[in-house]
Amino acid sequence: MASQQKECTYDEIRQIAEGLLSKTTCRPQIGIICGSGLGSLADQVTEKTVIPYSDIPAFPVSSVPGHSGQLILGKLSGKSVVVMKGRAHCYEGYSVQKLAIPVRTMKLMGVEVLIVTNAAGGLNEDFRVGDVMILKDHFNMAGFAGVNPLVGANDDRFGPRFPAMSDAYDKKLRDLTKTIGKEMGFESFLREGVYICLVGPNYETVAEARFLKQIGVDACGMSTVPEVLVARHAGMRVLGMSLVTNMVVSDYDQQEVANHQEVLKAGQTRGSDLQALVSALVERMEV
Repeated sequence: MASQQKECTYDEIRQIAEGLLSKTTCRPQIGIICGSGLGSLADQVTEKTVIPYSDIPAFPVSSVPGHSGQLILGKLSGKSVVVMKGRAHCYEGYSVQKLAIPVRTMKLMGVEVLIVTNAAGGLNEDFRVGDVMILKDHFNMAGFAGVNPLVGANDDRFGPRFPAMSDAYDKKLRDLTKTIGKEMGFESFLREGVYICLVGPNYETVAEARFLKQIGVDACGMSTVPEVLVARHAGMRVLGMSLVTNMVVSDYDQQEVANHQEVLKAGQTRGSDLQALVSALVERMEV
């Protein structure tokens, strides 16, 4: 397990970034991280170079179904992008600092905007399976216990010691996404809300779900927040979107139980709409 915990220095990540750029003519401006069941967005990339995470020094490799583990560089809607087809998670045994490596690599490759997607459980009772939630804020619940990728010695070349997070999710990007969603007729399933990252891998207890509702959480998952913290620390603009793949059980009399298969199924059902939304957003965003 020790090899999974090793952090990388600025110079080591710069070498990783330079090595990746040497394999392609693409010079990405936008980074996209695809969550569970959402990796098919990467299939829309043209002129692409595909690099397995296992071939990238120090990159964490996911073992979770729905996370293919490929870095894809190329063109999407006329813009140069780097797409992560799947991600690793703390519950796989990786330190949260290890999860910082891909986003920092993107930054040193030239990425200035990060679009991050995830599959999430719905807590807001107005939400339905298949809804897409634009993140306006988050809770870093694990951070309350010190699980934060920015803990440790700070290298100012990555970002400041004490980065602000009150503007974690770029308002202009959120507004543009809502505008495009309205134009595409997605208003019936496009939401905005607060996401919380729980380490997992277990799903929430009823008591936990009730607590999360009380503190104002709309959807919960097991990823995204560490990546957003690293991206904002590095000065990247961020847009986050959650696909609501299941409703969190918050009543002791409910017979349903959460499972990963329903997560993947919902990703397949709504995936094409999310792909269309992200593709249109990339086309119209300014970088």
